[in-house]
Amino acid sequence: MALTGKLTKRLVENLGPGRHGDGNGLYLVVDPSGARRWIVRVVVKGQKNKKGAPLRTDFGLGGADIVTLNQARERALEYRRMAKQGLNPRFNAAREIPTFEEIAQQVHIDRMPTWKNAKHGAQWINTLRDYAFLKMGRMPVDSIGQPEVLMCLSPIWTEKHETARRLAQRIKIVLDVAKSKGFRSGENPVTAIKEAQVLPKVKAKPKHHKAMRWQDVPAFYAGLKSRNAMAAKALMFTCLTGSRTGEVLGVRWDEIDAEARLWTCPAVRMKTGVDHRVPLTDEMLSIIEPLRAMQSDYVFEGQKRHKPLSNMSMLMLLRRMQVEGVTVHGFRSTFRDWASEVANAPREVAEMSLAHTVGTNVERAYARSDLLEKRRSLMNDWSAFVTNPRAPQIKVIA
Repeated sequence: MALTGKLTKRLVENLGPGRHGDGNGLYLVVDPSGARRWIVRVVVKGQKNKKGAPLRTDFGLGGADIVTLNQARERALEYRRMAKQGLNPRFNAAREIPTFEEIAQQVHIDRMPTWKNAKHGAQWINTLRDYAFLKMGRMPVDSIGQPEVLMCLSPIWTEKHETARRLAQRIKIVLDVAKSKGFRSGENPVTAIKEAQVLPKVKAKPKHHKAMRWQDVPAFYAGLKSRNAMAAKALMFTCLTGSRTGEVLGVRWDEIDAEARLWTCPAVRMKTGVDHRVPLTDEMLSIIEPLRAMQSDYVFEGQKRHKPLSNMSMLMLLRRMQVEGVTVHGFRSTFRDWASEVANAPREVAEMSLAHTVGTNVERAYARSDLLEKRRSLMNDWSAFVTNPRAPQIKVIA
């Protein structure tokens, strides 16, 4: 027969910060952060504290996101029975410790609202699935130490260092959460491994996206312009704006202000996490304005109605055009080289045109302008060069 008390499942999910009693010494504790956990208060028969009073102690029973109300009541009853027999639950209770994978899956669910997009959320859990779950996923989370963590990290530490570094961060988060819920104690083994420098130092080799020489862009662009495919139009727009693939493919009509000649890419698609304004040139507008007739949600609609082009569409177009050794992202580098070598653009103007973060936190706090008009002048010069290499190419931006 199920145990009863004052709390209900709905109350457990919705009660605000504080300590809420269920009866018989069981409490739901809700932290200001919203985290919820169970505790039970018992008096151990025949045992005294340092002041000679009956030994009254609180014991954690686990987080409310993992331990249900009924399970908490059952565990609380077990603790009270032990206390009546004079047994201290701290040393005699047989707690059900969740596995590493169970905690990791719960952390992933809890953090879903914070992911920049679904892809990032999937990458977070997939890294653990591919490199940690097979080796220690079924282990009780309180039994994981340095040997188990090293078992996951060592095989890929040098060969796939960036992946291993992210894996270490995610393992650390899972173990920290487990500790906060009362399922672990002591130092995080990931921290211990790092401080002891157990793993060798790896000098990361920067990987640059292969880029086209700026001198070759006009001829390439002319070839693009002769094509009617949507991928060609998207690639033309990408080349002219210097934007990232995801920023361009996700552009919606409500982001375009043709009258103000402005495209505002929302923070959710920006690497920096802030809105980015892109000045639109005549050439850019000539690419996208005819597409309004399609009446799609997206400017660059893919094969499915009201869905954008796939992430691979522009790269595959490059391959069909037999343009080797060039990536879509590389056109950002091409633009940057041109801005420096030909346009003599100030560094901050060129960097802001690429939506790069410029300066320290203090500098950015005082320099809040996004230099839109200076960037507009630079983008007009870039469009003129790309579409007509004989046009004036040098214009110093003050």
